[in-house]
Amino acid sequence: QVQLVESGGDSVQAGGSLRLSCQVSAYSQSVFCLKWFRQAPGKEREWVATVNWDGTPYYTDSLKGRFTISKDNAKNTLYLQMNSLKPEDTAMYYCAADEVEYEICRRDRRTWGQGPQVTVSS
Repeated sequence: QVQLVESGGDSVQAGGSLRLSCQVSAYSQSVFCLKWFRQAPGKEREWVATVNWDGTPYYTDSLKGRFTISKDNAKNTLYLQMNSLKPEDTAMYYCAADEVEYEICRRDRRTWGQGPQVTVSS
């Protein structure tokens, strides 16, 4: 089992930056792929970025260069650094943890965070 607690959501102006944090509390020795998703009003939830158990990051193409995913294993915390924010980045941002089994991120063993709101004004 894992618990995810997010923080860092805020309202900013276009061009600004924010860093979201996701505290990961695992009650076992499980390994996780850690991910960020977002959901804008009236739209489906979309994948933003993943950092695998080995630290390899992956990004949705449209956000490469502006968003950076990272994790601090010592603090059990996942981050999403968002730069050059645009109004279209306005969304609820969710962190997620997929339990790893045989080096595969198991979507069917996914836990979600509560989703802080990020609002970007023009």
